[in-house]
Amino acid sequence: MRKWMLILMFGILMAFAAGCGSKESSETSNASEDTNNTEAKVEGSLHFYTSQPDADAAKLVEGFQAKYPDVKVETFRSGTEEVISKIKAEKMAGKIQADVLLVADAVTFESLKEEDMLQAYETEEATEIPSELIDPDHTYFGTKVMATGLVVNTENVKEMPTSWNALTSKEVKGKIIMPSPLYSGAAAYNLGVFTRQDTFGWDFYKNIAANDVTVTKGNGDVLKGVAGGEKDYGMIVDYLVTRAKAEGSPVELIYPEEGVPVITEPIGIMKDAQNVEAAKAFVDFVLSEDGQKLAAELGYTPIRKGIEAPEGLKTIDEIKVLSEDVQELYKTRDADKKEFETVISE
Repeated sequence: MRKWMLILMFGILMAFAAGCGSKESSETSNASEDTNNTEAKVEGSLHFYTSQPDADAAKLVEGFQAKYPDVKVETFRSGTEEVISKIKAEKMAGKIQADVLLVADAVTFESLKEEDMLQAYETEEATEIPSELIDPDHTYFGTKVMATGLVVNTENVKEMPTSWNALTSKEVKGKIIMPSPLYSGAAAYNLGVFTRQDTFGWDFYKNIAANDVTVTKGNGDVLKGVAGGEKDYGMIVDYLVTRAKAEGSPVELIYPEEGVPVITEPIGIMKDAQNVEAAKAFVDFVLSEDGQKLAAELGYTPIRKGIEAPEGLKTIDEIKVLSEDVQELYKTRDADKKEFETVISE
């Protein structure tokens, strides 16, 4: 009897030990799963630098904060060239304030990449963006498709042009306006592309200058000049025209038959970003389906596959694109700007 009692007690002890071990193993496993599933909380301040129009930047921030209410976004907005000047001034002072940057063109981002001022980010949203429109090293990503075409005042001009030659015709002398490459990133990109095309070259800009062109600060001022009737023709990014036309302005957008330069208004994270998690979340949102639908609602052609362009705009597949090697444009941008100043002042 005593022997059987000892065997029974031994069995109970073994069962108890096994139960405890299983519980500890389960708790350890659960703790491990909790650790693996825990993501860094997206909160704090995010400094967003952009060349987008004020209202569009505000809408983008509003959409982001609806998803991440614990992030306070501080926005600095100006023309691309002034935004970059601010960033470089901050670098000289020893601390870059910007966390995330969204400005006009890839050439601008190439300059920052060359100076090791950007950090790579492997966002899953990039799989839905055409690979040729993002940096191979993933330091920046295109966010939309923005072509530069002609804007025409339909009250002053009855026969719509089909060619860029409309800007060089003697009949339009004193009636044309364009953004300055010294202020607008899009205009600086256009300058580099046009002057490297055999059908245009620097003669294109010399002929425009000879036509008493008005060179204004940015694309918004071009629209005001043409929509207000002060000028008949302008060189401008496409979305501004269709948006103004929808609101009743007497303007028409023309994609010239020779083709058009296209920028993608990239986004990237600064290498010294103070709030990296919020910056990553911001990039994800801009490239996400929700972010791209918001871009379309604001009148831009989305870059993400499967989302239609707004009425009046062409998708990247429908556009005859004039392009040039980004590295070449980056290396020659300063020289191009100096030459432009000389041409316009002659």
